[in-house]
Amino acid sequence: MKRKVFSSLFLFVGLFTSLTNLTSLAQEAKIIEHVSLERLTRFERYVKDEIAKGTIPGAVTLIMRNGKVVQEAAYGFKQVANKVPMATNDLFYIQSMTKPIITVAFMMLFEEGHFQLADPISKYIPEFKKMRVATDLTKGFASPTDSLESEITIAQLLSHTSGLTHGLGGNAFEKAFRTAYFVKPWTNIAERAMATTQYPTIGQPGKQWRYSAAHDIISMLIEKFSGMSTDAFLRTRLFTPLGMDDTGYNMTNAQLPRVVSLHSKATNGAPISVIKFQAAAQGVKLWSGVNGLFSSAKDYAAFCQMLLNGGSYKGKQVLSRKTVDLITANYAGTMFNRPGEGFGLGFAVVTDVAATKLPGSNGLFYWSGANNTHFFIDPKEQLIAIFMSQEEHHSITFHDYMRQLVYQALTD
Repeated sequence: MKRKVFSSLFLFVGLFTSLTNLTSLAQEAKIIEHVSLERLTRFERYVKDEIAKGTIPGAVTLIMRNGKVVQEAAYGFKQVANKVPMATNDLFYIQSMTKPIITVAFMMLFEEGHFQLADPISKYIPEFKKMRVATDLTKGFASPTDSLESEITIAQLLSHTSGLTHGLGGNAFEKAFRTAYFVKPWTNIAERAMATTQYPTIGQPGKQWRYSAAHDIISMLIEKFSGMSTDAFLRTRLFTPLGMDDTGYNMTNAQLPRVVSLHSKATNGAPISVIKFQAAAQGVKLWSGVNGLFSSAKDYAAFCQMLLNGGSYKGKQVLSRKTVDLITANYAGTMFNRPGEGFGLGFAVVTDVAATKLPGSNGLFYWSGANNTHFFIDPKEQLIAIFMSQEEHHSITFHDYMRQLVYQALTD
C-alpha cells in the first residue's frame, strides 16, 4: 500500500513538474529577443483595423531584433477586387525606399575614392556650374532668378539640402517641374538627371531642406564612376551579396504573380485597385534613383540588417562601420520638417527623441515610400521594423504608429 502511495505521489510530482516546465516554456515562447508577442498583438490589431476601415488594402509587417525575426505577418489583400490574400513574400513597388539603397550603392563608390562628399557636383557634371535660383515660385518656370551663392555639393544632393525639388509642392513652379520631369518618357537615367540643369533651383544650396529628385543624379554618377549601369551595379555589388533576390527594377515572369496591386480609395472610402497607375514591373530601362525598385519585406530587412551590423551581412562587408556612421549623421541641422529629427544621406535621423513625442532612440534612422512602405532601424535597441502596403495616399502616420506599438512590446 505504501509503495502505491509513494508511486502515486512520485507520479503526481513528476506530472506537476512537467506541467510547470511546459507552462514556463509557453511563457518563454511568448517573448522573443525581449519582445513580447502578446503585447505585439496591439500592432497587429492596428494594422487589421486600418484594413477594416479601408485605409489600406492589406500589408506585410516584419520585425527583427538582435538579428532574429520576431514577427512576420501578412494581412488583408494584395488585390482587393479579386480578394487575393496578401502573402509575406509578396513584392511591393517601394517608391522612395529606393533612395536609401541608391545612397548605399553610391557610398560604396565613395569608399573606393571616386569622390568626396564636399565636392561640387559641377566637378563631375559641369552643367551644374551654371544653375540659377528661382525667386518667385508662383510664376513657375517663368520666375526671375538669382545666381547661386555657393555651388551644390554631393553631400547636399544626398541630404536634400541642395535647393533642388521633387515637384511635390503645390506652387506653380513645382507643378511645372513635376510634369516636365516625371511625365516625359526619358530614354535613360542620365538624360532625365540632366534635365534638372534646365530649370532653376527653388532655393540656395544648404539653406533649406527640400525633398528632391537628386537621387537620379546620384544614379547617373553611379554609372559614371563604376562604368556599369545602376541596375547591374545594384545586382552584382549589393543585391546578390545580401541575398536580395526579390529586389530590382524588373521582375521575372515567376515573380509577377507576387507583385501587389497599387490601390486608391473609392468614393465610399474603400480601397480599390488602380491598375492603370501600376508601375511597370517588366521592360524597365530607366534606372531611377528616386523611386524605381520593387522589393519584399524580407529583402528589405536584409538591407536594414546590413546597416544595423555596421555595413556587414553574413560575412560580407558592404560598407565600413564608419561609412554607416557618416550616412546616418545629421546634415540638415534643424531644417528637416519633423521635430527632433534631422536628415542624413538618404535617411531621416532622430536627434532628440523627446522632441519627436514618439518612443525610439537618438540615432534611429528611417524612411518611407509614396505607396506606404515604411521602415525604421534603431542601432541602440538592435531593432528593425518594416511595414509594406500599396495605397497611393502616403501617410507618415503608419510610421508613427509602428514606432509607438513596436516599442511598447519591448520587455528589457
